[in-house]
This record gives sequence, C-alpha cells and structure tokens, in this order.
Amino acid sequence: MVLPSYAFERRARLLKTDDFSSVFNFRKRVSGRYLVFHYQSNELAYARLGLVVGKKIARRAVDRNYIKRVMRELFRLNQHQLPGVDLVIRPHMIFGRSEFTEIEQEFMELVSKLQRKLTIQQEPQ
Repeated sequence: MVLPSYAFERRARLLKTDDFSSVFNFRKRVSGRYLVFHYQSNELAYARLGLVVGKKIARRAVDRNYIKRVMRELFRLNQHQLPGVDLVIRPHMIFGRSEFTEIEQEFMELVSKLQRKLTIQQEPQ
C-alpha cells in the first residue's frame, strides 16, 4: 500500500501570472462565507494551488501571511482528494485563529462541492 505524499511541492504551486490569469479568465468558482475557489481543470495528474490575499481584505501583512499559511496547510493535507485542477483561493473576509475550525470546515465543504462540479462536467452527455 502506497501512502499519499503530504508534501507541498513546488510543482503543486501556481507561480506564473499567466497561470493565475487563465484560471480567473475561465470564470468557474465555488464560494462560501469566508473563501472563494476559482478553478480550471488542467492536464496534470495533481492539483496546483495559487493564493490571492489583497490588502482590502487584510490590511496588515501579518494577517495576510496568516491567511496564506492556513490555506497552504489545508491544501497540503487535502491535495490528494483533488483531481487535476488549478485552484486559486481568495478570501472574502479576514479571519484569525478563533475562526480556524470554521475555515477548516468551509474548506472541506468547498472541496467536496468542487469535486461534485468537476464530476458533473466530466460526465458525457
């Protein structure tokens, strides 16, 4: 039995502006109270993550960095559940340590919603 790797490797990151632009231009998204997932399927066998946390959401760099750390960790732990998809996560509102369980629950809900949408799109008509 081979266990999935829980590392957040460089290949699992969206790094280039063109990658982000293509996901945003694809205009597919799922959203919750705190988070918005923009997504586009890719030709790879693994999911890739990009993060956008603007200054309008979190003024202080400390808060923006905390949000990014939490999103990377949740993605790292759940990346094996996602098919080949480019995913850009954008928060709606600022959150802190006290809302971590809500964020974790919403992240899992959005992942399952995303999986349902992707399986519906892949079914032949």
